[in-house]
Amino acid sequence: MAEIVLSRPGAAHLPGDASWLVRERTPWLLQVLRRSPAVRARVAKSMAGARLRGRARHLATLLLNPDNAVVEATLDWLGQSASSQARALGHANRTISDLKKKLKAERQRRQYAQEEAREAGKLLDETRASMAELEERVDKLVRQLAVAQHRLQDPQTAAAALLHALERPPVPRDDAASRDPHGGTAPPERYNDVLLAASAAASLTPEELLAAVRAVVDPTPPVPRVEVVEELGLRVTPLGGDTEIGGSCLLVEAGGTRILVDAGVRTFDGRTLPPRDIERALEGELHAVVVTHAHNDHCGYVPALVAQSPRLRILATPETVRLMPMMWEDTVKVMREQDRSLASWGSAATVLYGPAEVEAAAHRCEEVPFTVPRRIGELTVELFPAGHILGAAGAVIRAGDRRIVVTGDISGFRQESVDGYTLPDSSRGADLLVMETTCCGDTHDDRELRVGDFVREVQEICQGGGRVLIPAFALGRAQEIALILRRYLPEVPLRIDGMAADLSAAFEAATADSAHPLKIFGDSVAVADRPAELDTFRTGVIITTSGMLTGGPAVQWAARILPEPSSALFISGYQDEESPGARLRKLAEEGGGNFTLPDRSGQVTVQVKAHVATMRVSAHADRRGLLNIADEVGAHQTMLVHGLPNRQRRFREVLRLRDHDTTETALWRPA
Repeated sequence: MAEIVLSRPGAAHLPGDASWLVRERTPWLLQVLRRSPAVRARVAKSMAGARLRGRARHLATLLLNPDNAVVEATLDWLGQSASSQARALGHANRTISDLKKKLKAERQRRQYAQEEAREAGKLLDETRASMAELEERVDKLVRQLAVAQHRLQDPQTAAAALLHALERPPVPRDDAASRDPHGGTAPPERYNDVLLAASAAASLTPEELLAAVRAVVDPTPPVPRVEVVEELGLRVTPLGGDTEIGGSCLLVEAGGTRILVDAGVRTFDGRTLPPRDIERALEGELHAVVVTHAHNDHCGYVPALVAQSPRLRILATPETVRLMPMMWEDTVKVMREQDRSLASWGSAATVLYGPAEVEAAAHRCEEVPFTVPRRIGELTVELFPAGHILGAAGAVIRAGDRRIVVTGDISGFRQESVDGYTLPDSSRGADLLVMETTCCGDTHDDRELRVGDFVREVQEICQGGGRVLIPAFALGRAQEIALILRRYLPEVPLRIDGMAADLSAAFEAATADSAHPLKIFGDSVAVADRPAELDTFRTGVIITTSGMLTGGPAVQWAARILPEPSSALFISGYQDEESPGARLRKLAEEGGGNFTLPDRSGQVTVQVKAHVATMRVSAHADRRGLLNIADEVGAHQTMLVHGLPNRQRRFREVLRLRDHDTTETALWRPA
């Protein structure tokens, strides 16, 4: 029909061909068909040869009918049908659009539900982990109660505790009754009130009572005093921790008595290992181990020694005796985790001891106060304050007229948690000084200056609405940082998490009856409520383990805080080269990026947007401090331990220039 219309003279103004006319003007063509029987006749004639089938043939017959009424009726029917189809199509399109909107909404709901399920799963995992931690803490408390009950029932252990109470120096008095009426002061009292009351009740002199209790503590039969020390065969042999930091262990032998000063563990290739040459200590009977402080690199192997020498005496300060079992229990947990990890790779087990050995070792601990000599066979041990951490001690060991001074880890400056070292008169002019050299190559900045810089940075972050994460070593460093912040920023909320919280409570308990009790918790300082506060604690400081970000609550906090531009993470303390803490510090120095943390389920990767800094507040004496110690002791010879060989070599030369004779660390005998 379009071709016929275009063939007429009046169609010259149309712009397109027949296809265009059909596509663009179909309604107009139908109207022409309606009005012109002649056109219908020509179209019918042109289609005479067309082979139409079905509805197309019927429709052509109706539309090309000569009767106008038939054509009119057909077109009316087509119009109604098209309108109806258009309405149906519109309704269908609207229905499809509504369904698409509903589908989109349902997809979003499903996505939200999946995210909520993932978060709920995480929360459930964290809650389960928190419950497991609570159960572990309950188990620890039960074991601690059992140890306390055993210590009360064991005569030798109870006698050691009693001896500690009796030997405490008397509290100085400053009242009118204590002063000499002639203007002077009364001579200092020799005995404390407990000893005086006990000796009166026992009808013994204080000296007789002390001698009786000491005989229970050290049942070794008395021997005649030996003046010629060479016959005692005094020897000092480092078995670990001499040219390395970790696994500290010093064997001291004289007159058949063999003791260790420290027995720490070391870490290598994901394993917890004993002191390097500990087998040499076990070649003969071992009578005692004197522990300088409760860090695992100095005391972590003691339970394994007790398992091999059940009658072994363990001597340490009262604070160290309180803290050591907590450290041992944590070591058991760490070794189990290492064992599971190594077993998955087909490696051998690394567990050195378990809870039973920890409990047995705790039973053997004897509290020794500072400056009070304690006899062990042919040797006498006197502990003195070494600073470093709460309860840390150095030792003066006598063998006849020979004396050895062992510093342990030592510091000469006052910290918030502990004062600096105090060398006793018995240390002066010793035959041998065994001195730690952790920081023998460093010259530390002024401590107050470093603390001030740290406090200002923390304050800026918190005032800006951010939060600060400080992964710290659980014993010593965590408490020191908490006390610094409590002193300088008392208004800033502070949370302590993980084992650091348990040890902080132990610090408070251990110093409760002292002249200077430590107050860590209270006011704005509390134990972290994890997992709830992982997201709800938005401004303040979190101190938690582990210090190297190798695991523990620090990883959960870091996964949330590192992506926050307004927050910060302060790395504190020594970091192994391959530790996550060392990797994070290097990443921050390079400008940031994605950082992978170890997680319970494997690993978690976060983008580092938070400020990453290093807090440099050491608990070890630096080069100047160590030189001062060497000068104060004035030993005939000095042995360097607990340090790195290249640094020790340079420091040994400095000592030589200051007229201090040094000895190699393999074996020492008096000249």
